[in-house]
Amino acid sequence: MDLSPITREAVLETIAKCDRLGRDRFLKKYGYDPARRYFLHHNDVHYDSKAIVGVAYRSVAGRPLNANEFSGGLQTVVRLLTRLDFKVAAKAPPPSLQQLKDQLKGLRVASTANGPARHQPITLLWALGRAAHRAPRLVPWNSAHLELRGLLRAYGQPSSRPHPEFPILALARTDLWELHGPDGAAPPAHGEPLGWLEQHNPSSGLSTWAYELTASTEEARTEAIAELAQRFFNGEIPQALLKEVGLDPPKANPHTHPQDFETYQRLCHSVEAAEARGDHDRTTRTTNERPVRSTTAVKAVLPRSRGCCENPLCTGQPADVTDHGEPILEVDHLENRANWGRDHPSQMIALCPNCHATKTRGQTRAHLRNLLLTEAHSRHTTWTQQAHTKSKI
Repeated sequence: MDLSPITREAVLETIAKCDRLGRDRFLKKYGYDPARRYFLHHNDVHYDSKAIVGVAYRSVAGRPLNANEFSGGLQTVVRLLTRLDFKVAAKAPPPSLQQLKDQLKGLRVASTANGPARHQPITLLWALGRAAHRAPRLVPWNSAHLELRGLLRAYGQPSSRPHPEFPILALARTDLWELHGPDGAAPPAHGEPLGWLEQHNPSSGLSTWAYELTASTEEARTEAIAELAQRFFNGEIPQALLKEVGLDPPKANPHTHPQDFETYQRLCHSVEAAEARGDHDRTTRTTNERPVRSTTAVKAVLPRSRGCCENPLCTGQPADVTDHGEPILEVDHLENRANWGRDHPSQMIALCPNCHATKTRGQTRAHLRNLLLTEAHSRHTTWTQQAHTKSKI
């Protein structure tokens, strides 16, 4: 079977369809089994590579391929996706905590006369402190560099210059970090990238999965701190540094709910069972006919937010609370439910009123919606992975 006519656009459209239906319904509808070896990795989400390619083939022949019509191996599906500039993972995503540890162990830093450079680990500790306090995940350069410069000057190697542009751009080339700026690739960390950062003022911070994992579990933060201490601080990070970034110890968030990954997974399973029964295809009549909305899905999203707006660029959630003492948050569908978008936590997000208005009416709403869709996917994946991990303990 010649798969070469399939385009990148066709694959992206199929990924969007999978997102709307959900993995289980997507595989069932088109007759594919879950992937065992190769996974398409896009926007922090792993997809069944053979199923995605097989359904994308409809752009060529007007119908999707059946699973028995082609091979999903290295020389077919993987070769096509790689040629179309997609990432393919040769195994299922690892548990998030192990993924975090592997990424930290794989950090590549420069050497100095005093030992390994500490720019990247200090920047990561700063970001972990933000996660511990549920501060916004992404920070504009004009704010980040002011905070990081002082930390690098105080706790970096004596022979290193306190220039935060280098660790931010170096980390942006790892799975631990995201950098959101203008279209086009950011400059390399070496050279003179300061002008680009000052001109474009990109926002950066931990990747969604790393932020959500370290914000949700003290164990993950402890493991991350221990790994950074062992590699870059001779086994012990200065307490003054941990205190300055908010990791000694983290202050309790007054709106934080007790973590309950298992409850989140149970609610998601309830939503998915309702989807399988066809409940979400029902409508209700007012003056118009509208799809029903799942209260169970909302019950899952709100605890997942832990009382904080899930927009990683949120610039200020209202400090006020409702009459019941709850944070002021609104659960929004990222695929419009009125247009039959999926009523599932992986495509829903909790927003403060300001961010909800920006997402609905702001000039940047298209870009923000895409960012929030990735955020919801990644948070959902992290929470379900954690539920799976906890159930094995």
